[in-house]
Amino acid sequence: MKFLFIVQGEGRGHMTQAIALASMLEEKGQQIVSVCIGKSKRRKIPNFVYESLSAPVVTFESPNFISDKANKKILLRRTLVYNLSKAGKFLKSLKLLNEIVLSQQPDVIINFYDLLAGVYNFCYRPKAAFWVIGHQYLTAHPKFRFAPSKNFEKELFLLNNKLTALNADRILALSFNKMASGDPKFVIIPPLLRNSLFELSPSQEDFILCYMVNPGYAEELIRFGKTNPQIKIEAFWDNPEALKLENPLPNITFHQIDDHLFLTKMAACRGLLSTAGFESICEAMYLGKPVMMVPVAGQYEQACNAIDGEAAGAGIAHHEFDFALFDNYITSHDQSKNQMSDWIKSLDKLLNQLINHPLSSKPHKPKLENPFLKERLTKTQKE
Repeated sequence: MKFLFIVQGEGRGHMTQAIALASMLEEKGQQIVSVCIGKSKRRKIPNFVYESLSAPVVTFESPNFISDKANKKILLRRTLVYNLSKAGKFLKSLKLLNEIVLSQQPDVIINFYDLLAGVYNFCYRPKAAFWVIGHQYLTAHPKFRFAPSKNFEKELFLLNNKLTALNADRILALSFNKMASGDPKFVIIPPLLRNSLFELSPSQEDFILCYMVNPGYAEELIRFGKTNPQIKIEAFWDNPEALKLENPLPNITFHQIDDHLFLTKMAACRGLLSTAGFESICEAMYLGKPVMMVPVAGQYEQACNAIDGEAAGAGIAHHEFDFALFDNYITSHDQSKNQMSDWIKSLDKLLNQLINHPLSSKPHKPKLENPFLKERLTKTQKE
């Protein structure tokens, strides 16, 4: 079968999911014909994404979040206004996606939570089966626990879920643990973790690992480091203005985003203090590392992740980067009780079932030849 991926480029998680699933499908003899990643000025697509995918990578303009001046809080109203102002560019992106689909003729399109992908499926009605995948879709399960909501945060979150999954043939909900589903269209599956994670041998060195998507949190970390020199912290941030390695204090180290190094440090750390992204929490659980989950302010999805992760035994949820509290938690917590490893082992069987029953028998449209598109599809360098 031929698969085409459409991936949200906001943050690291959806891209690592795509990398993991591409590897699993290719090991089973399936073909990834193209990976289309939504880009924006706010985020740079990391080099490891291009290096880890064998399929051609094409980028397109896609909606993204707007944060405050401190780069710590998501501003929902400004996000909506900004993205509406970019409607013209997004229409061009929809046309590009359609050209790629018609040219590559995939059997299955898999959307990793990109908004335009759902709109594309609704408007263009491609002949390929349309699957969506993400932890966000677990909200459809009756046992899912939502975070407290204000200013229509929950409603907007659920609306975004629906828009990304318009006319979806199959909804794949990623979950921290095994849950039952009686609907063949709604399938609950384990997290998609990359092969490089399984090659690591966990140890425990004397430092806490920190992952911050927004560099605005760095000031809080440095203030803490000055008053707590006995606690060592190694942090990864997305700060294009910083050096590859910075040591503002003897006990504080900042690294630029480096996927391989981050996983290596995770395997060696005492625990992970992170914003509440689903993939990082799952990786830490697999390695037996406790987590403090701090949702990005204004990002309701992460507030739900923190509640769900805490219930699954990942660690503790908190409203700020409190290294002292986390240090005490690590000392008294037994992380060996989580069941992530066993849950991950069931993924291969579930994936075989999905491939053998794609839930679609739509005929293909005639192949579209486009020399310009063919040239773009052969380029895997960063745009």
